[in-house]
Amino acid sequence: MAKIREIAVFAENKPGKIEKITGVLAREGINILAITIASTNGFGIIKLIVDKTELAYQKLKESGLTVSLNEVLAIAMKDRPGQIHDIALVFSKNGINMENAYVLVEETRKQAYLIVQVKDIERAKKLLEKENLKFYDE
Repeated sequence: MAKIREIAVFAENKPGKIEKITGVLAREGINILAITIASTNGFGIIKLIVDKTELAYQKLKESGLTVSLNEVLAIAMKDRPGQIHDIALVFSKNGINMENAYVLVEETRKQAYLIVQVKDIERAKKLLEKENLKFYDE
Protein backbone atom coordinates (compact mmCIF):
# COMPACT_ATOMS: atom_id res chain seq x y z
CA MET A 1 0.00 0.00 0.00
CA ALA A 2 1.38 3.41 -0.97
CA LYS A 3 -1.14 5.63 0.75
CA ILE A 4 -0.63 6.90 4.25
CA ARG A 5 -2.72 9.25 6.34
CA GLU A 6 -1.66 12.72 7.30
CA ILE A 7 -3.26 14.61 10.16
CA ALA A 8 -4.12 18.25 9.44
CA VAL A 9 -4.83 20.60 12.33
CA PHE A 10 -6.42 23.98 11.60
CA ALA A 11 -5.61 26.62 14.18
CA GLU A 12 -5.33 30.30 14.86
CA ASN A 13 -1.71 31.39 14.44
CA LYS A 14 -0.82 32.46 17.95
CA PRO A 15 1.58 31.44 20.71
CA GLY A 16 0.72 28.17 22.43
CA LYS A 17 -1.05 26.36 19.57
CA ILE A 18 1.92 24.21 18.57
CA GLU A 19 2.61 23.53 22.25
CA LYS A 20 -0.98 22.32 22.70
CA ILE A 21 -0.76 19.98 19.71
CA THR A 22 2.65 18.59 20.61
CA GLY A 23 1.60 18.30 24.26
CA VAL A 24 -1.38 16.09 23.37
CA LEU A 25 0.85 13.87 21.26
CA ALA A 26 3.63 13.70 23.87
CA ARG A 27 1.22 12.71 26.67
CA GLU A 28 -0.09 9.86 24.51
CA GLY A 29 3.39 8.63 23.52
CA ILE A 30 2.82 9.48 19.85
CA ASN A 31 5.94 10.12 17.80
CA ILE A 32 5.94 12.84 15.13
CA LEU A 33 7.68 11.53 12.00
CA ALA A 34 7.15 14.64 9.86
CA ILE A 35 5.60 18.06 10.43
CA THR A 36 4.92 21.11 8.31
CA ILE A 37 3.40 24.39 9.42
CA ALA A 38 1.96 27.01 7.07
CA SER A 39 -0.01 30.11 7.95
CA THR A 40 -1.63 33.10 6.35
CA ASN A 41 -3.89 35.90 7.63
CA GLY A 42 -3.69 34.74 11.23
CA PHE A 43 -4.63 31.11 10.67
CA GLY A 44 -2.52 28.09 10.02
CA ILE A 45 -2.50 24.46 9.10
CA ILE A 46 -0.20 22.02 10.81
CA LYS A 47 0.28 18.75 8.93
CA LEU A 48 1.71 15.74 10.68
CA ILE A 49 2.74 12.19 9.91
CA VAL A 50 2.78 10.24 13.17
CA ASP A 51 3.35 6.66 14.26
CA LYS A 52 -0.14 6.21 15.82
CA THR A 53 -2.46 7.98 13.40
CA GLU A 54 -5.86 6.92 14.76
CA LEU A 55 -4.94 7.63 18.37
CA ALA A 56 -3.46 11.02 17.47
CA TYR A 57 -6.55 11.98 15.47
CA GLN A 58 -8.87 10.96 18.31
CA LYS A 59 -6.89 12.72 21.06
CA LEU A 60 -6.38 15.94 19.09
CA LYS A 61 -10.11 16.05 18.33
CA GLU A 62 -10.98 15.38 21.98
CA SER A 63 -8.75 18.31 22.97
CA GLY A 64 -11.02 20.67 21.00
CA LEU A 65 -8.84 21.13 17.92
CA THR A 66 -10.20 21.15 14.36
CA VAL A 67 -8.60 18.08 12.81
CA SER A 68 -8.90 16.14 9.57
CA LEU A 69 -7.33 13.00 8.12
CA ASN A 70 -6.09 13.04 4.54
CA GLU A 71 -4.66 10.32 2.36
CA VAL A 72 -1.27 11.21 0.90
CA LEU A 73 1.45 9.41 -1.02
CA ALA A 74 4.85 8.86 0.54
CA ILE A 75 7.17 8.36 -2.41
CA ALA A 76 10.51 6.74 -1.66
CA MET A 77 13.59 8.47 -3.02
CA LYS A 78 17.30 8.62 -2.34
CA ASP A 79 18.49 11.55 -0.23
CA ARG A 80 20.36 13.23 -3.09
CA PRO A 81 19.93 16.16 -5.50
CA GLY A 82 17.42 15.79 -8.32
CA GLN A 83 15.06 13.25 -6.75
CA ILE A 84 12.15 15.64 -6.23
CA HIS A 85 12.65 16.94 -9.76
CA ASP A 86 12.35 13.39 -11.16
CA ILE A 87 9.00 12.95 -9.42
CA ALA A 88 7.82 16.44 -10.40
CA LEU A 89 8.65 15.60 -14.01
CA VAL A 90 6.45 12.47 -13.93
CA PHE A 91 3.57 14.50 -12.50
CA SER A 92 4.07 17.39 -14.92
CA LYS A 93 4.15 15.15 -18.00
CA ASN A 94 0.88 13.56 -16.87
CA GLY A 95 -1.03 16.67 -15.79
CA ILE A 96 -0.94 15.91 -12.06
CA ASN A 97 -0.71 18.86 -9.69
CA MET A 98 1.09 18.54 -6.36
CA GLU A 99 -1.30 20.32 -4.03
CA ASN A 100 0.95 20.04 -0.98
CA ALA A 101 4.34 18.45 -0.47
CA TYR A 102 7.10 18.10 2.10
CA VAL A 103 9.92 15.67 2.78
CA LEU A 104 10.48 13.12 5.50
CA VAL A 105 14.13 11.98 5.75
CA GLU A 106 15.01 8.84 7.68
CA GLU A 107 17.59 9.17 10.41
CA THR A 108 20.17 7.22 8.41
CA ARG A 109 19.88 9.72 5.50
CA LYS A 110 19.85 6.71 3.18
CA GLN A 111 16.15 7.02 2.46
CA ALA A 112 13.80 9.97 2.14
CA TYR A 113 10.12 10.25 1.29
CA LEU A 114 8.32 13.00 -0.57
CA ILE A 115 4.92 13.39 1.08
CA VAL A 116 2.51 14.52 -1.63
CA GLN A 117 -1.17 15.38 -1.69
CA VAL A 118 -2.83 15.00 -5.10
CA LYS A 119 -6.46 14.73 -6.18
CA ASP A 120 -6.17 11.28 -7.78
CA ILE A 121 -3.86 9.18 -5.61
CA GLU A 122 -4.48 5.93 -7.50
CA ARG A 123 -3.56 7.45 -10.86
CA ALA A 124 -0.47 9.12 -9.42
CA LYS A 125 0.61 5.87 -7.77
CA LYS A 126 0.27 3.89 -11.03
CA LEU A 127 2.29 6.47 -12.96
CA LEU A 128 5.04 6.47 -10.35
CA GLU A 129 5.12 2.67 -10.23
CA LYS A 130 5.74 2.67 -14.00
CA GLU A 131 8.86 4.71 -13.20
CA ASN A 132 9.89 2.02 -10.66
CA LEU A 133 9.37 4.30 -7.69
CA LYS A 134 8.54 2.75 -4.31
CA PHE A 135 6.42 3.98 -1.43
CA TYR A 136 6.35 4.13 2.35
CA ASP A 137 3.66 2.04 4.00
CA GLU A 138 1.97 3.26 7.16
